[in-house]
Amino acid sequence: GLFFKAVLQEKGFNPQDLQHVAICSVVPSLHYSVRSAFLKYFSCEPFFLQVDTAPYLKIDYKNPQEVGADRISNAIAAIYRYPGKPVIVIDLGTATTFDVITAEGTYLGGVIMPGVYISMKALYENTAKLSPVNIIKPQDVLGQTTTANIQAGLYYSHLGALREILGQINTTYFSGQTPIIIGTGGFAYLFEQDSIFTDTIPELVLHGLHIAVTKHA
Repeated sequence: GLFFKAVLQEKGFNPQDLQHVAICSVVPSLHYSVRSAFLKYFSCEPFFLQVDTAPYLKIDYKNPQEVGADRISNAIAAIYRYPGKPVIVIDLGTATTFDVITAEGTYLGGVIMPGVYISMKALYENTAKLSPVNIIKPQDVLGQTTTANIQAGLYYSHLGALREILGQINTTYFSGQTPIIIGTGGFAYLFEQDSIFTDTIPELVLHGLHIAVTKHA
């Protein structure tokens, strides 16, 4: 609570002006502590985004409770931004996730694969001679240093996976349609020039959270 107050004050906001708190969490063990902090220091009951509090979204999933709040939030924002259109959200963060939403606003499911950083981390933690590298878009597919080799492998393996998974989704679920492809997350910028995304919205999850709390309030 003290940390949140300090952040607001540092940004020039009066903590007493806070009216709503929206939380998109995939760490349930912290829910009690975070909720208690806002109750104690802000006298505000926070809104936790969950499957049963998601506006606009219908979920066609074997166990809807398994869908992460971050993915729900991305889907809400995608539907709100592109109503009446099929959408695929690709979130390139810690993990790389695909979320598939029909034109009618139904969440069909998705794909989860290791993110770019996790892939790099796995290499240096499980090999004796490979070191961490900066994650960049390489100039050439063939590296002439070990660092460049790793950078090319990380980038092109991910690019290939993005294209293959999108191709499979389009063929299986969107034959005859052209879905909107939204790129989001910290590593989306790597692939902005590769004709993967229709739109790139780095903070899509925050847009979805804002929509959800506004509807809830």
